[in-house]
Amino acid sequence: MNTSHLETLLAKLDDQSFRVGIIGLGYVGLPLAMAIISSGLKVTGFDINPDHVRLISKGESFIRHIPSDDVAGAVEMGRFEATTDFTRLSEADALLICVPTPITRHRDPDLSYVEKTTRTIAEHLRPGQLIVLESTTYPGTTKDLMRPILEADGLSSGKDFFLAYSPEREDPGNASFSTGTIPKVVGGDGADALALAEALYRRIVVDVVPVSSTEAAEAVKLTENIFRSVNIALVNELKVIYERMGIDIWEVVEAAKSKPFGYMPFYPGPGLGGHCIPIDPYYLTWKAREFDINTRFIELAGEVNTAMPYYVVDRLAEALDRDQGRGLRGANILLLGLAYKKNIDDLRESPSLKILEILADRGAEVTLHDPYISEIPRTRAYAHFAGKRSEPLTAEMIARHDAAFIITDHDEVDYRLLATHAKLVVDTRNVMQTHGLTGSSIVKA
Repeated sequence: MNTSHLETLLAKLDDQSFRVGIIGLGYVGLPLAMAIISSGLKVTGFDINPDHVRLISKGESFIRHIPSDDVAGAVEMGRFEATTDFTRLSEADALLICVPTPITRHRDPDLSYVEKTTRTIAEHLRPGQLIVLESTTYPGTTKDLMRPILEADGLSSGKDFFLAYSPEREDPGNASFSTGTIPKVVGGDGADALALAEALYRRIVVDVVPVSSTEAAEAVKLTENIFRSVNIALVNELKVIYERMGIDIWEVVEAAKSKPFGYMPFYPGPGLGGHCIPIDPYYLTWKAREFDINTRFIELAGEVNTAMPYYVVDRLAEALDRDQGRGLRGANILLLGLAYKKNIDDLRESPSLKILEILADRGAEVTLHDPYISEIPRTRAYAHFAGKRSEPLTAEMIARHDAAFIITDHDEVDYRLLATHAKLVVDTRNVMQTHGLTGSSIVKA
């Protein structure tokens, strides 16, 4: 055990000369950088995207809920810089990894970003650095995948460098919680790594929750997101059942949540979105197979949630047939909302993309409107939609469509205008009733 490295780093935290490097300046990395800077420490951001680096260097934010003024202020004070030069990794006292952990087409973990990043760190690793993985993954990734790569050239975890895992808990668009006000779970590869990671995060966030190992910390993140996935699947299945019975699921949930114990409200929707809930459960199902365990409950929840885009499109088709005596083929559909949740500009894994594909396959002509996303960027699964633009929402634009299809319930949308001029509104979020807008031309899905 090399206590001198630990003591040196703890002393640098105390005198605020500690520099943090963040690898990946996306929806996790950039908010984390701003929280660290607010704590008084300096940050170097590393990203392979030169556009992200260029914008940050100009003091501009590319994430809507991160104000450009905050970025500009941090850059001007010399507390924040961004670079594509990964040879500078050795300058940082701690390296926090915030890279994607997607799944393959067969729903197996894709840790290529984590592995490539770890190999790059290993090329520049020096004694006395703290390495923390924040990306969501299966238990064992930090020790079984990362540690052997980092130790390949003779340095030892816990002696020459420190290795830890602390799962991100970002919730974009949540006005009640920001990075600094959400408690942080931390697991270390040894007692010194845990002590150092805990000391770092205690400077940044409101509270730190230490656990016994990196595996336990990895499992915490999966548990949080599997909990949400399973409960969303349950309420989605209840929606299908109650709809057949003529019962409004949103009325049921609102009444049920009046119980002050033993119940937590979850709401149905058109499908799962974001980089966590649609993906993370499959990291555990994959790892569980190594231990001869079938995760039937988790996979069933995934099946229910995956079916929701098809279900809501079928409800749209039924409403068109009943209201206008026509099918989807050739119908002009106004799709409202591209982001995976309201009031953000995040399109990752959004059900709107799958719904757009289903509508196109069934012959519908689709117009898009999203006040937060002006154009669909290139994605791995839906590259053919790249460049499709959002159109302004006007009375004339609404009226020329056969139906408006609400996928994301952004607050900035004028729902009264929609109710006034749309021939038919199919609402997957119950937002119309929330605004007091009802009628025979408004259908819940």
